[in-house]
Parts: sequence; structure tokens; C-alpha cells
Amino acid sequence: MPWAAVNMKANLKAKVARAAKAARLPPGSLVYLGERRVDKVTISVIDYNETAIRETLVDTPEDCREYIGSKTVTWINVTGLHDPEILTSLGSIFGFHPLMLEDIIHTGQRPKFEDHGEYVFCTIQMLYHSPGAGDLVSEQVSMILGDGYLFTFQEKPGDVFEMLRDRIRTGKGKIRSMGCDYLAYAILDAIVDNCFVVLEDIDEKVDTVQAAAEDGIYHVCRQAIYELRRDLALVHRTVWPLREVVSAFSKAERRLIRREIQPYLRNLYEHTIQVIDSAESLRDMAGAARDVYMTAVGNHTNDIMRVLTIIATVFIPLTFVAGIYGMNFEHMPELKWRFGYLVVWVVMGTVAGGMIAYFKHKRWF
Repeated sequence: MPWAAVNMKANLKAKVARAAKAARLPPGSLVYLGERRVDKVTISVIDYNETAIRETLVDTPEDCREYIGSKTVTWINVTGLHDPEILTSLGSIFGFHPLMLEDIIHTGQRPKFEDHGEYVFCTIQMLYHSPGAGDLVSEQVSMILGDGYLFTFQEKPGDVFEMLRDRIRTGKGKIRSMGCDYLAYAILDAIVDNCFVVLEDIDEKVDTVQAAAEDGIYHVCRQAIYELRRDLALVHRTVWPLREVVSAFSKAERRLIRREIQPYLRNLYEHTIQVIDSAESLRDMAGAARDVYMTAVGNHTNDIMRVLTIIATVFIPLTFVAGIYGMNFEHMPELKWRFGYLVVWVVMGTVAGGMIAYFKHKRWF
């Protein structure tokens, strides 16, 4: 079994095992079941308005209390989910529902959207290529949009929001003059836009596989095809539910998501549909690349078998002649001929040459 398929199977078994373990816990249990990705949970805060910005790293969840009721836009990003006490403290300070906190800490959730009145909550999957290895990974990002604040929860450092942070720092565009709902839209937009980057990389891999199959470089094709199928399956599982989340955002409570944000959300929904269409097209192209590979391998095998068959066919009459004169009967008339050995070689060479000429005439090779 190819390594990519083994890795996919192992990931699926691990996911099922975590889900089974979570099913045995009481509702609202904050127990992190995933792999510990960071040594220490960090809480970073970007607090800004149209004229000023402040970035800080807070030491405890209690330090976030000062941003409640603030007139500025506050983006609080929590990196690391292995410490349930931090989530419990944040839930107590901001009044978050225990079941929602459970959805945050139990990674591997299907993307979802919930409207809790005072705040809206969603979990989504963020696709990106891991630094160094370049493998496509999917990480759960949870988001809570409230009155004047926006929480994001990540499993580990590294995300697709750095360009967004730069826009906030430099004041480019309209993000500094908009509210938390626009920030939530911008985060979703960054995740969707990065899906296009992922699909572009997959498209290049598809072209590489097709070119390698056509050029006869078969040893790289098989592994690459399994990796393509794995990546496209991951994209499919990630992007289709994302469409539902974006659609639900546009229907949320008007107090938290204002009417003027709706055009941006509709545009984001269209981008999500484009990602889905592109992913489906790439799945078809990957299937076509696999067919090209299988056809090329089949043709290569047929070429080998044709050559071997011709060689075997040529040697059949030669083997017959050699078998006749290899018998040890005493009274064989040709055995005493002075030029018998030479005649046998001439006959065998004539037969072989005649058969090869006939095969060439028939264009069998």
C-alpha cells in the first residue's frame, strides 16, 4: 500500500478514535483530545480603531476583561487548545456557553455556525501548506463574534491571516474604519482566498503528473497520484461545509452583522462557490491524469510483451532445429556431413531473418 494511503488511513483511525473518546465524556466536558501542538497557550490582542492600534500579548484570560464594552475593535487570538482552564476562564468572563467551548476544544468538528443572540459562533477548517514539508494540512479555526470583540482559536502557530494583520497595522483599505463584523468577514475571506492558492498548487501537481506519465517517468506518478487524491479529498471536505457557514453568516442577527456587510458576504459566498467548482474541476483533471498514467503504463507493458513475444516466436523454430539435432540417435543422416554444422547455422539464421523481416513488414515492431 502506498505511503500516502497508509498515512490517510492512520489519520482517519486517529480521528475516529478521538470522536469515540469524546462520545464517552459528559456534555460540556473541556478535554483536549488532539495532539499538543504548542508548549504554552498564547493570547494575542489587536485592539484598534480608525486612528490608533495596539498589539499586546496578555498573560492571563483576566487581562481580556478590560476589552468588554470597548468602543474599539478587539481581535483576541488564542493559540493552543490543550489548557482547558484558559477556555473556562474566557467562557466565564465573556459568558460563553459550555457546549460552545466544548466544540472549540474538540478539534475535528464539521464546520458549523450558531447564533447565540449575544454572539455568533462558527468553526471552520483552514487549509494551508505546512512550512518546510509542504504537506497540505487542515486546521480547525473557531471564531466568536460579539459586540466589539472577535475571538479566534487556533491549534498551533501559523495561519493565513498575516496579510490581514498587515492591513490592520498599516491602515490599508477600509478595515480600520469598519467594525468587528467586517473583521470576521475579512478572516473568512482570507481562508477562502488561501483555498485558491492551495488549488493552484494542486493544479501544478496535476500538470506534473500528466507530463511525467507522458514522458514515461512512472516511478514518480503513482505516489503523486495518491497524494493528489488525498489533497483533493481534504479540499472537498473543507470547502463544501464552508459554503454553509458563509451563507449562515449573511442571515445572522442584524445587530452583530450589519446590513452594509451583506454585499461583502454575498461576494464571499460567490468566491466559495468558485473554490468548489475549481476543486471539482481539479478532481476531474486528477482522474484524467490517473487515466493517462494507467494508459501509459499499459502501453509500456504492451510494448515489453510485444518484444518478448517476438523474441520467443523467433526462437521457437530455432529451438526445434536445435532439439532435432540434439538427439543422440546413431543413424542420423546429417550427422556425418562435413558442412552439416555450417548448414544448420545457415538454416537457423535464414529462418530467424525471414521471420524478423515478416514481422517488420507487418509493422509488429
